[in-house]
Amino acid sequence: MRGRQRADRESAKFFCVSASVKSLLSTLTAKGPHTVLRGNLGIAGQPGVVFTPEKGMNLPAVAFGHGWLTGAGNYRRLLEHLASWGYVAAAPDTERGPIPSHLNLATDLLTTLDICTGVRLGGGDISVHPDKLALAGHGMGAGAATIAASQRAVAAVAALYPAPTAPSGEALAPSIDTPALILAGAADIDSVSSNAVPLAAAWGGRAILRSVEKATHNGIVEGRRALAALGAGRHEPKTERLTRALLVGYLNYTLLGDKTYKLFADPEAIIPHTELVDPHAVEEEPEPEPQKLPLLQLVQALRK
Repeated sequence: MRGRQRADRESAKFFCVSASVKSLLSTLTAKGPHTVLRGNLGIAGQPGVVFTPEKGMNLPAVAFGHGWLTGAGNYRRLLEHLASWGYVAAAPDTERGPIPSHLNLATDLLTTLDICTGVRLGGGDISVHPDKLALAGHGMGAGAATIAASQRAVAAVAALYPAPTAPSGEALAPSIDTPALILAGAADIDSVSSNAVPLAAAWGGRAILRSVEKATHNGIVEGRRALAALGAGRHEPKTERLTRALLVGYLNYTLLGDKTYKLFADPEAIIPHTELVDPHAVEEEPEPEPQKLPLLQLVQALRK
């Protein structure tokens, strides 16, 4: 009887948590309460864009690195979404060619953070708190964010569908004790285009690895891409919306300490349409099937 009551309580608790997460996801998928302004980082000497709330002092800031063969413009809705939730979201618009320098993009991310913290934005009524900084990116931009995080301490890192870089993120990750959110597409988490699993396994700080249901690694990229004509890198609206919600929820707790969103930084929390992945788990190889004897060998065996 006691066991059944305990099970009922656990079931009720799970239902409440699930309902709460679903409600928060719905809220975070929608735009936040702030009016969004757009600015040009080039005025401060760094090609790129910056999106901010209309006003606010000591705001959190996110420097975002774009993926391969994309630019800052391919993440406009993501950056605007962050700004609508009270973040200064800035993205360098460099290294857009087919042979980019990941180290240079990492340097540009750090320069972008320097601009956010060192320059009054908007009409002078927007400022960034130096202890509320995050590095984020998609694909190779996630790798560049990792490289940058190995060079400067920040409050959080978000690697969205990370891709291999040079130097490799997993080689630098053990020295990074910053908490990290790592997302991967369930459709290609084990492909050569993703290093999410080894990156999470090597991360020195607390890292959460989640696979996103039915997502591919380029699903969040907006607009037309050079490879779209070949059937690669197509935009996935559901992946984009869920990624935005997961990112804002994680940053709201990690950067701002808002306990409402604690579940998004909980490595054991169940979030709809995602699955927690243990990067240290070793997949069991299937036992080899017994080889069937050729007909001639079978006949010879029967004669003995």
